[in-house]
Amino acid sequence: MKYALSLLLALLLMNASAWAQTVPPLDLAARQAVLVEAATGGVLYAKDADSRMPTSSMSKMMTMYVVFEALKSGKLHMEDRIPVSEHAWKQEGSRMFLNVGQTARVEDLVRGVIVQSGNDAAVTLAESLGSGSESAFADLMNAKATQLGLTNSHFMNATGLPDPQHYSTARDLAALALALYRDFPEYYHFFSEMSFTYNGIAQGNRNPLLYRAMNVDGLKTGHTDTGGYGLTASAAREGRRLFMVLNGMTDMQARADESAKLLDYGYREFGLYPVVKAGDILGTPAVWLGTAPSVAIGAKKDVTLSLPRAARMGLKAVVHFPQRLDAPLAKGQTVGSLILTAPDRPDQTVPLVVLADVPQVGFFARLWAKISGLFHKKQGGGEEVRDVVLK
Repeated sequence: MKYALSLLLALLLMNASAWAQTVPPLDLAARQAVLVEAATGGVLYAKDADSRMPTSSMSKMMTMYVVFEALKSGKLHMEDRIPVSEHAWKQEGSRMFLNVGQTARVEDLVRGVIVQSGNDAAVTLAESLGSGSESAFADLMNAKATQLGLTNSHFMNATGLPDPQHYSTARDLAALALALYRDFPEYYHFFSEMSFTYNGIAQGNRNPLLYRAMNVDGLKTGHTDTGGYGLTASAAREGRRLFMVLNGMTDMQARADESAKLLDYGYREFGLYPVVKAGDILGTPAVWLGTAPSVAIGAKKDVTLSLPRAARMGLKAVVHFPQRLDAPLAKGQTVGSLILTAPDRPDQTVPLVVLADVPQVGFFARLWAKISGLFHKKQGGGEEVRDVVLK
């Protein structure tokens, strides 16, 4: 799992401009945007993806990450009831229409935040987990951002209401959305609910792509006067999941149309290609002083790449490994590498590991090998480089 996450984070930082020669340009009106392949973390499109921006209600994704973590750990339960403070009741902007002094179920508050984008609901949950303080809850949000590797994000409140020190980036928000999907599959369905009724007031989900036939199932809209209209969304189509973030749109219609354009671009121009499977034998170097004369090596995890469709035919793979390894060898031990190259994209290196244990031979066998070594030069050594035929 650690290997898979490391590979994912490395790919998430790749520069999508390296593909400029193999995909047609996309003219997107957003100020900031990013499109990410969920399976690999590969960035398919980026526009000012690392520029700090007001995140408005897209900030509530981090609010919900902290809440979901509390639910998963048992600190909070869906049937718990939380009192609504005057501070929560007085929140500006979108509301769930809670009443001051009432108590609300956690599950209703979760829907109020996600479906209705209720600032009153977000602050009610924040005060519950922040020992009565929204500011203390913001500290939890920032600690979680650091833990998730969101290096260009800072939160001052649970709602996303404007504050000079409250910001994120398109790239960080995409990573946060992916983390929500990865870490809390049991709660992810809330992001695709079309409507929610509370206190007799029905409100529809603000995500415009849920109402189009695009297989979109999340996540969160946002709007501020300075930041413009934004959306973080995810779609599952053709066996692939894409996450996109855009911000800085001038109106809701442009937000919907540009978001749809970006997702369609990702599915049309890029493909998800399996390269090797975990356990595929990519080499059999000799083993010195081992109970077996050689050992199989391969990738520890399945390796899949997201590539421009035009670059698929140029994809090449080369393995590097020692011609001889010294026993003992433990299954999973890194002993080589797989180098993947494709037109107009950075090379990617995947570690290769030993696929089976190889113990060292006994004392007398080792002694005889040393004596023999006085008269005979040991065979092997050096590095073997071999092309891999991709399917």
